[in-house]
Amino acid sequence: MTVALTCGEPAGVGPDLAPVAWAALKDEVSLLWIGDPSHLPEGTAWEAATPETAADVMPRALPVLARDFGAPRTPGLPDPTHAPHVVDAIAEAVALVTSGACDALCTAPIHKQALIDGANFAYPGHTEFLGALAGSDRAVMMLACDALKVVPATIHIPLAAVPEALTATLLTDTLLITHAALRRDFGIDRPRIAVAGLNPHAGEGGKMGREEIELIAPVLDALRAEGMDLLGPMSADTMFHAAARARYDAAVCAYHDQALIPIKTIDFSGGVNVTLGLPFVRTSPDHGTAFDIAGSGRADATSTIAALRMAGAMAARRKG
Repeated sequence: MTVALTCGEPAGVGPDLAPVAWAALKDEVSLLWIGDPSHLPEGTAWEAATPETAADVMPRALPVLARDFGAPRTPGLPDPTHAPHVVDAIAEAVALVTSGACDALCTAPIHKQALIDGANFAYPGHTEFLGALAGSDRAVMMLACDALKVVPATIHIPLAAVPEALTATLLTDTLLITHAALRRDFGIDRPRIAVAGLNPHAGEGGKMGREEIELIAPVLDALRAEGMDLLGPMSADTMFHAAARARYDAAVCAYHDQALIPIKTIDFSGGVNVTLGLPFVRTSPDHGTAFDIAGSGRADATSTIAALRMAGAMAARRKG
């Protein structure tokens, strides 16, 4: 398996983490880092590579698909001239995985403001951009670690906008995509999915909101009739302790923080961002650019290593 690893924002920790991940995984997963090798930390062992040669290079050095970004890296200070190259690296990686030259994609963190300022980036984030590149109608974000998998039905929108955005169609699509991914990418034959309510106490029988009665429950009933194993609507404040988690394989939540707070509490360093609904495997570390520690050697590579390892495992399952 060869995983294409994009450079991410050069001023962030992406270049710092790549050689650490290579050292940890060189006997497990073949990588192909796409970026400007001059941005890698001094002393990094790297060699120019292609998808075809990455596996041969991997045992002795970080395989790099070298691209010239035209300016040096200053850790912590984004350079707007880098932005178009960052976008191009993502697009090139998608082309590699869609063509079959690479088996999976792992993306280092980007800085959305830098991309907007330097490249007129028109997407809220990686997930939406990848969906557009892949021609996917609906991409779903999952955060995964050994102890928990969570999917927010709505993502980067204000909390006040969630009740209107959480439609029956959105929830249905999210559950179907999650169910399919659990089977294909995680090897779970009969996935059990817990679904959180929107309101406190899952609406308390309609006393604290009626979305559970009028929207969520009918969607779950319809999908149960098709054979899906669904729990809920559940009260979000009681569904993430250990005994509750043992009852399901993944949780679908109504909004961003409802999903991300529990997984970041359980495993802050080891969580992996997985994009479901794409025609290829895509993972990413569950953290940002960390400008404050970029270039210092203090960045924790745990999530990047987990993301690369998960990408390789998912790609292997898809290949059978």
